[in-house]
Amino acid sequence: MIRYSLRCADGHVFDSWFQSASAFESLQRAGHVACAVCGDASVDKAPMAPRVSSSAEDARPLSRPTDAGEAALAVLKRHVETHSDYVGRDFAREARAIHEGDSPRRAIWGEARGDEARRLVEDGVPIAPLPFTPTRKAN
Repeated sequence: MIRYSLRCADGHVFDSWFQSASAFESLQRAGHVACAVCGDASVDKAPMAPRVSSSAEDARPLSRPTDAGEAALAVLKRHVETHSDYVGRDFAREARAIHEGDSPRRAIWGEARGDEARRLVEDGVPIAPLPFTPTRKAN
């Protein structure tokens, strides 16, 4: 895995991980690398320098957010996981059942394939992608 600092044409800078340098290049050529802030697909590698800790004070656990955006995502993730039901891979079925009144109305989250999510949106079922990976995974 390789981590790149990226910059879009509007100047937004963000980091992302890739399988390899060649994986980044092929995804970029195909237009599959987009700005995490504005969605612009005109993204290039930003200048980077290795981060070297000079003391124990500079070191931080990788599990701690590095900036306000990561901290906000951590708060959102904690809220979603605490205040809604995890339905795993049954998300599309359960979201449709709630929308049609066949299941109790409640907040849910889980995983859905792209085609399932597209059908839900086309049918007017209110859903939104989560900007984080789930803590719990379906079997």
